[in-house]
Amino acid sequence: MIRLLITGLVAYAAYRAARKVIDEVPDDFDPLPMPGDERTLRRQSAAMGVAPRR
Repeated sequence: MIRLLITGLVAYAAYRAARKVIDEVPDDFDPLPMPGDERTLRRQSAAMGVAPRR
């Protein structure tokens, strides 16, 4: 019973630490650009059997 309580406390502490780190990340940064251009993505889609959107 004590081990279950200790496990729960450790899990809760890890959850709170993760939430604190996530909340500290700023929301005003630009996402990373996708590597390659659209032509390579179209070729990959066609190779997988998916028709490209036009």
